[in-house]
Amino acid sequence: MKKQKQKPDWVPDEAGEAFTTSVMSGVDGGHDGMVSNDNSVGASNGTKRKNLTLTEYVQGICDNDRPVLARAITLIESNARHHLELAQSVLKEILGDTGNAIRVGITGVPGAGKSTFIDALGTRLCQKGHRVAVLAVDPSSSLSRGSIMGDKTRMEGLSQLENCFIRPSPSGGALGGVARKTRETMLVCEAAGFDVILVETVGVGQSESMVSTMVDFFLLLTLTGAGDELQNIKKGVIELADAILINKADGDNKLAAQQVKTEFNQALHYLSSVTDGWETSAYTCSALTGEGIDEIWEVVESFKGQTEASGVFQKRRQQQSLEWLNEMVIEQITSSFFEDPQIQLIRENIEHQVSEGTLPVTAAADLLLQKFYKTKDNIG
Repeated sequence: MKKQKQKPDWVPDEAGEAFTTSVMSGVDGGHDGMVSNDNSVGASNGTKRKNLTLTEYVQGICDNDRPVLARAITLIESNARHHLELAQSVLKEILGDTGNAIRVGITGVPGAGKSTFIDALGTRLCQKGHRVAVLAVDPSSSLSRGSIMGDKTRMEGLSQLENCFIRPSPSGGALGGVARKTRETMLVCEAAGFDVILVETVGVGQSESMVSTMVDFFLLLTLTGAGDELQNIKKGVIELADAILINKADGDNKLAAQQVKTEFNQALHYLSSVTDGWETSAYTCSALTGEGIDEIWEVVESFKGQTEASGVFQKRRQQQSLEWLNEMVIEQITSSFFEDPQIQLIRENIEHQVSEGTLPVTAAADLLLQKFYKTKDNIG
């Protein structure tokens, strides 16, 4: 299917989508609280969009039809229960076309220049013939539920390229939800033919460990001039990294960046590598000048070649799938519990007793679970 020239992918494809170009919004199609699903009303003319069938979704994804791709991701991101079955049917149909991309997670301390680095790296990869999808795991506004960081507005060069697709995944306050949506969005992008998936985290909280469980290669960005660099990054985050990259190694800062690189490499000797058979090392680059960008991608390719040859690459993906399965079981059980009508009837009273100190927490939990199990037994 021959594609027509597409508009830049930071412009939302979804009709009826609330959108603004301000940095405080940065919203692409289909986020929690702002979802314009297949039955949504178009903002421009008040008309409803045509519902897509399973076949139309699958065909559109495989043909890299950008509007259909955006709508498929919106479907996956929807929290509406009636969209879940169709979304899972789409994923089941495209599963055979997934798994062919290298998945790279990118995190870093605030100010490390993650978005600028991704803009530079993604642009270089696109110029080399790669097809790049960027999934930015954004925090969400507690009021609008929209993305806060607006990374698309800071990837202006990359977002203009034909063979690139950028999509924020706002957390909506629930990292577990991001884990599912980002994983499934990766599969959709792979089925659409993107061979490089870059997953950016916000660089705070637990998002780093969450993203590290869904990618092949995890890159930690840092910079100089933040005091004691080794103390300003948690050891736990360093232990997740397959490589550490000191950004902004240019101008008067270049010598200092080399010094930080040396310090990191010395420290890494005392830490176990997160990937069997791979030695984590530190490198320098300048997203501004482009120096070191090709070199860090060579590290990623070397990692892929080495781990594929040893079997570690496939083993990691298999383990990630099993961990994802367990997470989904727990998530669905939790949802089933809190949505149970009988639990909702007694929960408020039990919570009141707990808050007043008249009922122990463990006893309260036991009462709720007993009610839940009894309800399920009666249904069975």
